[in-house]
Amino acid sequence: MAKNIYVGNLPWSTTDADLRNMFSAHGEVTSAHVIEDRETGRSRGFGFVEMDEEGARKAIQALNGADMQGRALKVNEAQPRESRPSRPRY
Repeated sequence: MAKNIYVGNLPWSTTDADLRNMFSAHGEVTSAHVIEDRETGRSRGFGFVEMDEEGARKAIQALNGADMQGRALKVNEAQPRESRPSRPRY
């Protein structure tokens, strides 16, 4: 079964490929995606990686707190997104 991993405090220049390469050293990566701002298209500084369960465990252990371009990464199992009330559009 695949696990979804949250990766925070990413350098602004990080790409999906960078994320995939970093995590593939620990197991089979199904997907890797850096979240971008809808309006500007710039990175929001976090992303998600989906990978096999054993690889996810190893990656979280190895990469949480690891340095990437001077930034300490925050890596943990992603939590389900909480539902938020919809905002009225004007």
